[in-house]
Amino acid sequence: MDSELLARGLLYLSLAVAGIPGNIAVIYAFLMALHHERRLLTADAIVLHLALANLLVVGVRCVLEVFATFEIANVFDDAGCKGVIFVYRTARSLSIWLTFVLSAYQSLSIAPPGSRWATARDLFGQFLWLIFLVVWIINVAVSSPSVIFAVGAKNNSKLLQNSINVQFCFINFPSVSVKDANGAVQTVRDVVPMALMTTASLIILVFLYKHSRQVRAIRGGGGGGGGGGAGGSAERRAAVTVVTLVTLYVMLYGVDNGLWVYTIMVKQTMSSALISDLRIFFSSLYAAMSPVVIIVSNKKVNKHLSCGSEEKTAGRSA
Repeated sequence: MDSELLARGLLYLSLAVAGIPGNIAVIYAFLMALHHERRLLTADAIVLHLALANLLVVGVRCVLEVFATFEIANVFDDAGCKGVIFVYRTARSLSIWLTFVLSAYQSLSIAPPGSRWATARDLFGQFLWLIFLVVWIINVAVSSPSVIFAVGAKNNSKLLQNSINVQFCFINFPSVSVKDANGAVQTVRDVVPMALMTTASLIILVFLYKHSRQVRAIRGGGGGGGGGGAGGSAERRAAVTVVTLVTLYVMLYGVDNGLWVYTIMVKQTMSSALISDLRIFFSSLYAAMSPVVIIVSNKKVNKHLSCGSEEKTAGRSA
């Protein structure tokens, strides 16, 4: 195995090693919360769904890339390419849209009680199932061309004019117009939530700035400096977590989408396997890193993970 393939395999392995346990830990913590509390808060339900999507990204694409690179197993025949690319693209875009949904809900959560935005927040929680359904329909529909056009690389060693090389697979479009239309739809699908979540994060940051100024004014005036107590502190932690996730997304998926635009604009993409690897790496890096942000910042996740470890320790000592 040459050094390039070895480096590629190790990079995907590192993403799988970091992303799979991290997302499983987040999912476990929220399932434990659901078991003990009989319900999940709206934000918790969104984060749980986000962790499931991220687990699919690293569990399906990265693990199978490791298997194929180190020749442990190779599922990238025609059927395998169709399935893996479809699941990966759907889960990847779900991760993007769910991050937007989380940021939108958090921006509504900071609205003062009794306002129109507070009413919108209540409706958001009430119809969360419908939001999830719409997000799934959008992303499954946009990812469906991969089921039609993806083929295994071994059976199609010659890259055609309208194809994209994704290392172990090709995506063979029937014409330039179909390729460009598919690329444009995928770009819009990613850029729209990026713009919206950035706007929501700016609203959150403005609120946090104004809130901190109010707290300093109260303290300066001898008003006790409560700053909203434990509820306000939890609200600020949640807001900072969302802004961190959005910033991470914009950085990593910004590179990913830039590379995607380059891929669809270049007529001959014999070297696009490297571009594809970079795209998968940056988008999977978000899926691997976001659970770390959630575990570090979310007290409910920390609580249930700590309880789980304590129960295991008590079981061994017994």
